Amino acid sequence: MGRGDIKEIVYDLTMTIQKTVKPHLGKIASRRALGKAVGGDTTFVIDELAEEVVESFLKAQGDIAYYSEDKGLVVFGEPQFVLVIDPIDGTRPAAAGLESCCVSVAAARYGEQPRMKDVFLGCIQEIKNDTIFLVEKGKGVRIERDGQEIKPILSSNTDLSTLFWCIGFRGRPAQALVAVLGELIDISSVDGGVFDVGSATFSMTRLIMGQMDAYIDIGKRMIDEVPWVEEEFKRVGRGTVLNNNPYDVAAAVLIVQELGCVVTDGCGGSIGDYPLLGSGPEFQFSVVGAVNPGLHEKILHLIDVGIERLRGIKKP
Repeated sequence: MGRGDIKEIVYDLTMTIQKTVKPHLGKIASRRALGKAVGGDTTFVIDELAEEVVESFLKAQGDIAYYSEDKGLVVFGEPQFVLVIDPIDGTRPAAAGLESCCVSVAAARYGEQPRMKDVFLGCIQEIKNDTIFLVEKGKGVRIERDGQEIKPILSSNTDLSTLFWCIGFRGRPAQALVAVLGELIDISSVDGGVFDVGSATFSMTRLIMGQMDAYIDIGKRMIDEVPWVEEEFKRVGRGTVLNNNPYDVAAAVLIVQELGCVVTDGCGGSIGDYPLLGSGPEFQFSVVGAVNPGLHEKILHLIDVGIERLRGIKKP
């Protein structure tokens, strides 16, 4: 199996999941909880449907491995490649019938410990609106809708007061999160705007659609630097720490970086060496993405200030 073959498989798998899931968007039955995924998040009926499609599709391919949100690592035959899959990134928006839900598939060479930097191929499809993003590392990004190519658009904004940005909020304790990001929320709340759309993938792809200037998920840094916060995450997550796992952002990171956006962890460091396969607290990382370096630097500064503010708060 060569790179051309895996590209076709990734594209076809993404389309197959989308076509299967789309008729179930917004159905009340899709919102029924079935249990917990490997990473600790709630599994809904619509998640299980998507995971069944992934397993049956890839089992038929043979000699391939995949890591998905609900199933963890699955290996068929003797694989050369591993796919990192979030069949529905934005399960809650999907269950509610909103636009901010996507299929996300990334590919890397199958090896002992692949890293985020090893992703060479990614495909993301908006489930409701049919827009598809296909990226090959070093070869650019193609965006299509209804068979027509769409040109990417990146904002040139460097002003925090006019910042349009998405926040990672699901499972994060509200009081602690706002203690860190409250200043940025206030600065941008009138001439800009902050949005929680329920999907890291959808949020990050907005950076190349001219809709958003930044995506900020700071949960993991909060836990790493202010120890009492972890118990607050577990309280909100019903015993589980919920932050972004590699499968949430593996394809999206490659897509936005390929088009010149700046993406780092919450401290400004590279996420390239973070493990690609895994989920749960030891594999999670924070993400700060921005459309240009100047904006990214200003955001990191306010995050630093916010973390210091959180250190001064007593444990509830």
